Amino acid sequence: MKNKVIRTICYFADRQYDHAYKKLNDIADTLEEFDYFVQTKRICTNEGDVKKIESHFNDESLLIGAGTLTRKSAIKQLQDIFNSGDVSFNLDLTKGVEKDDAEFLFKLIKNKAEKTFNFSYKFYDSPSTPFFPVATFQQNGFSLGLQSTDLSENCETIDEWLEKMKSVWEELFSIFDDRKDFLGIDSSVAPLFEGKSSLIAFIKRLYGSFPETVTKDLYLKITKFIKEQNPKPLGLCGIMFPCLEDFDLADEYDSGDFSIERNIFLSLHSGLGIDTYPIGIDESPERVYEILCVLQAFSEKYQKPLSARFVSDGKSKIGDKTDFRNQYMKDVIIRPL
Repeated sequence: MKNKVIRTICYFADRQYDHAYKKLNDIADTLEEFDYFVQTKRICTNEGDVKKIESHFNDESLLIGAGTLTRKSAIKQLQDIFNSGDVSFNLDLTKGVEKDDAEFLFKLIKNKAEKTFNFSYKFYDSPSTPFFPVATFQQNGFSLGLQSTDLSENCETIDEWLEKMKSVWEELFSIFDDRKDFLGIDSSVAPLFEGKSSLIAFIKRLYGSFPETVTKDLYLKITKFIKEQNPKPLGLCGIMFPCLEDFDLADEYDSGDFSIERNIFLSLHSGLGIDTYPIGIDESPERVYEILCVLQAFSEKYQKPLSARFVSDGKSKIGDKTDFRNQYMKDVIIRPL
């Protein structure tokens, strides 16, 4: 089968980093033997010290996750966070949101805006998901996440695409099931860029209009399938709507068809929340606080994982075109939240 793309292999390690790094490369080699293309390799720890974690590794291609930081720890490490490289982390607001939580985002925007790409608020735990920045250590071992949108190439129906996904999950399960450190597969749909890798491009190819699909049961159907047909599920197992990483979705945002309200509504279908959503430097922290409170309440009510990752280039206001200089995000005209 063509287009078998592993978005990420993530090894969770409590301290034995050299061992985890070796295992990570071995897993990647195995996947490539089975004709998988591996995009990223990641290590997530429970050490909680951003500076110390980063000092353990000198491979620039490796993505590092510090997992969940407490409010107190995140504030204490702010300068280290500003100075860090590609280290991701999250704040868990499952038990409630405080005004200072929104202020934390604006401190990142003011001092090191590119770090907003590495930071997320999260609600309700989804341990061992390989997807940063919400990845959180629970136990040693590895998990896999796919870029399953690529499998949609030449598919004429959603069902055809879903069956291709299932075939890949079953193959991965057969490859790794005898390994004690194999934690499972996060079968989340993780779109990227355009063409065959874009979920919205596929949706528009089949249905013509993205907005018209929002009130269909389409996304509920997909979510049900990826939760129930995955032979070893863990983590999020939902549909991601990364506003700026899926370039066709960024176009929908630019045209006014992907408002924050629509994003949250779709999150109740897929269970994953707000991702790479642009925010102006002149946006109100109070508005961010209100949105976080709604997500926390929905997460509690429906007992499902949600997250919020707002991104800023550190200079663009509402009405300006962004200048992220980040290959993973498409520039857009910022709208108010």
